[in-house]
Parts: sequence; structure tokens; C-alpha cells
Amino acid sequence: MKTIETTYSNTYIVNRSKFIAYLTPIENFKTLQKKLKADNPKANHIVYALRETNEFDQIVENSSDDGEPKGCAGVPSLNVLRGVELIGVVILIVRYFGGIKLGTGGMARAYSSATKEVIAISNLIDYQKEIEYKFETTYSNIEKTLYQLNRLNITSISRDFGIDGVSWVIKTNQESLDSFINIRA
Repeated sequence: MKTIETTYSNTYIVNRSKFIAYLTPIENFKTLQKKLKADNPKANHIVYALRETNEFDQIVENSSDDGEPKGCAGVPSLNVLRGVELIGVVILIVRYFGGIKLGTGGMARAYSSATKEVIAISNLIDYQKEIEYKFETTYSNIEKTLYQLNRLNITSISRDFGIDGVSWVIKTNQESLDSFINIRA
């Protein structure tokens, strides 16, 4: 399976209808969706399809046609994500109507083509399951711990400053977690 680390976008035009596709990591979904709705008030539709894993390592999929005829927008985009085995991603497609009706088949082809084109320009990387790890440090070890985490490119960090010390929660892949645990030992 593959995933991405950053957002990619591409514009696909068919019969004067413009399809602006955004492929982004799943954690950016709600923020990007709100931004696109605010930035594109005249857009006819903002369709999405997503694939992620839940806490039981099951693949969870969802899609929305956002007013397009049922099954003509979100599902074709989702099928493309399935075909290239992308996980932990969402595709959002902003559509501006060009005045020429595409029909249900044409629409399905347009949405799947927009999805394929943005995937083609994206840097796909191997998917690695994220693991949550909790630990505690003293206040004097904050800088040292941050330095170690940064060296291992562990960026999903949350801290809770308590009376006796700092409680940390990090999310990373197994390889980075093992390296971090070995450094701390």
C-alpha cells in the first residue's frame, strides 16, 4: 500500500467543465474541505473520496457525490484510490460546470481521470502503520527529547505539562519508534 506526506493538486478540464483535484493526507481532510468551500463559493460541487485504517487495522472508505447524480463522482474517485492501493488519503475535487452536460458516464470518467492525473504527479511513498507511544520525562529532559524526536523525523508530538514532569504522546512508524526507544534506553 502507498500513501502521501503532503497535498498535491491538479486541474482537469473536459467540455469546459473544470475539475480541480486535491490529494491530501487524511488528517488534512476537514481543514481542506472547509477552505475549499470558502475559497470556491461559485463551485457547483466539492466531491470527496477517502481511504484510511481504523484502530483495528481495517480499511475504512467513504465518498460523497455532493449533489452530483448518485455514484457518478465519489465512487469513481474512490475506485481509483483502491486501484493504486492508496491509504490514509482523501481526494477532494472542486467542479465548476462548463455549460455542457457530460452525462453520468462522462461524469464518472471525468472524476476518475481527475483523480488519476493528480495521483500521477504525486510522490507516493510506502505506507507504514502509525503507532501511538506514551512516555514521561522530567522538565530538564524536554530539549533532549525534542532533539531525539526531530532527528528521527517524528513530528506527531503531543505534550501535557504536569506538576512532576511531562507526559508525551507520539505517533510514528514501528522502525522510528524502535530507534527512539533504543536511544532512550
